[in-house]
Amino acid sequence: MVVAMNLWGGLTAKREINYESLSGLAKEAGEYAVRGEIPNTSKDGLSMGVFAGGCFWGLELAYQRVPGVVETCVGYSQGTVEKPTYDEVCSATTGHTEAVMVTYDPEVVSFDALCDVFWSRLGGDAVRYHQVGNDRGPQYRHGIYTNTPEQLDVARKSLVERQKSFNRKITTEVEPVGVFWPAENYHQQYLEKGGRFNSPQSAEKGATDPIRCYG
Repeated sequence: MVVAMNLWGGLTAKREINYESLSGLAKEAGEYAVRGEIPNTSKDGLSMGVFAGGCFWGLELAYQRVPGVVETCVGYSQGTVEKPTYDEVCSATTGHTEAVMVTYDPEVVSFDALCDVFWSRLGGDAVRYHQVGNDRGPQYRHGIYTNTPEQLDVARKSLVERQKSFNRKITTEVEPVGVFWPAENYHQQYLEKGGRFNSPQSAEKGATDPIRCYG
């Protein structure tokens, strides 16, 4: 049993995410994570990629709308603590950043195109260190985290190309992905489901409505 110290010096059970209760890609990601695996492809043989651009709700919806993206899930990547929870990641003590995992059909959409979606969503925040919009801290740092050497090469080239649009250095991380831990179920497809204000946003392919993301 996992335990942690409480305010009075005693031991208390740590709240953990029940990965078995998740569904779709989130459940699959949880299975990989508990085994310490970093797959190159999904169980269905689809390509995979991981992107971090501040609060993961808005970035996930952006990828849900991309033709060729089959499934998405949000979670925590590039950290050192196993089975991180949202509260732990928000404490900025686990090394994780909020991220989005996507599975996609490379015959429909290229990894280069997915990088373009990322840069478009990130905008001018690409040059901000550990900040996207009003979200600040290492848990909101931005990055492209790759599953294959080919993706890494594409991501690095996309960063070089994007850098031409800025006078300041881009601070986006581009590196191989670490173990990706899926987030709690209520975070998954949060904006599509209605979010905090019960106002569902379209996840239809090709949708262009402005994405309203709120932390």
